Amino acid sequence: MSINLTYGLSDSQLDSHQGSSQRQLAIAISATADANSNAPLNLCLVLDHSGSMGGSPLDTVKRAAQDLLAQMSDRDRISVIGFDHKASVVVENQNVDRLESIKSKIQSLRASGGTCIDDGIKLGLQESSKGKNGTVSQIFVLTDGENEHGDNERCFQFSRLATEYNMTLHSLGFGDSWNQDVLERIADAGGGSMGYIPTPEVAGSEFQRLLRRVKAIGLTNAHLILQVAPHVRLAELKPIAQVAPDTIELSYQTEGDAIIVRLGDLMTDVERVVLLNLYISPAAYVQQYPDRADIPILTAQVRYDVPSLAQVNSLSNPVAIAAELVQDHSPQTDPKIQTHILALAKYRQTQLAEQKLQQGDRVGAATMLQSAAQTALQMGDYKGSTILQNNATRLQTGTTLSEGDRKQTRIAAKTTLQSLT
Repeated sequence: MSINLTYGLSDSQLDSHQGSSQRQLAIAISATADANSNAPLNLCLVLDHSGSMGGSPLDTVKRAAQDLLAQMSDRDRISVIGFDHKASVVVENQNVDRLESIKSKIQSLRASGGTCIDDGIKLGLQESSKGKNGTVSQIFVLTDGENEHGDNERCFQFSRLATEYNMTLHSLGFGDSWNQDVLERIADAGGGSMGYIPTPEVAGSEFQRLLRRVKAIGLTNAHLILQVAPHVRLAELKPIAQVAPDTIELSYQTEGDAIIVRLGDLMTDVERVVLLNLYISPAAYVQQYPDRADIPILTAQVRYDVPSLAQVNSLSNPVAIAAELVQDHSPQTDPKIQTHILALAKYRQTQLAEQKLQQGDRVGAATMLQSAAQTALQMGDYKGSTILQNNATRLQTGTTLSEGDRKQTRIAAKTTLQSLT
């Protein structure tokens, strides 16, 4: 297993006379495909079985969890945590080699009590840690409600702790009563994705989608290491974001003169695309190096673990990124990078719409959702555009957005949805 790293600038040329120019740099990273080299999966299911999950919801979740087992190999490991207002171990961490016993324990879950998500996550971390050596550790947290008996800040703390122990945490919202702000923050802090199960019938397909994603992981604990040239700086406000496969505002740390961005898991079939907002000073560089035809931007490198080989802190070859210096610059935007820029714009426009809606500004919210719909259309996200435009229209006609509408909006903001057929 090794790293694929490609990049592109929003405009690969810079005017040599200009004092400061803004550019967006997209860096796409994935693991190379290498047959039979993926590590076993260490999967923990943290399942809400509170009273509101009674009947069809819990039945379909149990069936979806049991169906996952058929897609796993004997090398993989499984554990299951159940939670209501407290959490308990339903299936201890073990190899997936006693299917009927594991299925029987999952089937034993009964709906009762309230909801304490943080206790479920905490116990999930403890159980997952028993099987984390030499595996790809993933935690799926499913809930249908508010964290009424818990503490949301503890959820976020446990999610961040998961990444420190090289585990990834994904959140799944079932029905329409869960809090999208909380589940998004859980997934973002845990390095995973947020999913939405609007009806019981969708539970199986959503579990399978996540399973396909995590089974494609080849490398873990990846960090993007950037050495920025002296005449280049990051934008002051929100300079780094992931724009694929999900949109996430990313934080960064510094180690000496290096900028470190945590990426987490790297898949073999899906690129993680990081978008940087940069300010470059060509004129100052030309003063110092008048004979150069290009201008260095930064050097990018990835530090990562290879769980299948028990290797940690491997380093990819450094990639030097530069732009061409020209005297008569005519802007030429890279269409692929423009799509990444639009993905981030769509997410931020939708966030603004939600803020305005919370403030009671329905007109402002509708305007921002309409802008997000147009942005989605520009980038070819036709299904996302339809969802965003429909919700903008509802607000414009005086209709209150349902909880389902708001959750669809959040999912449409974070990713590119499949086209309508």
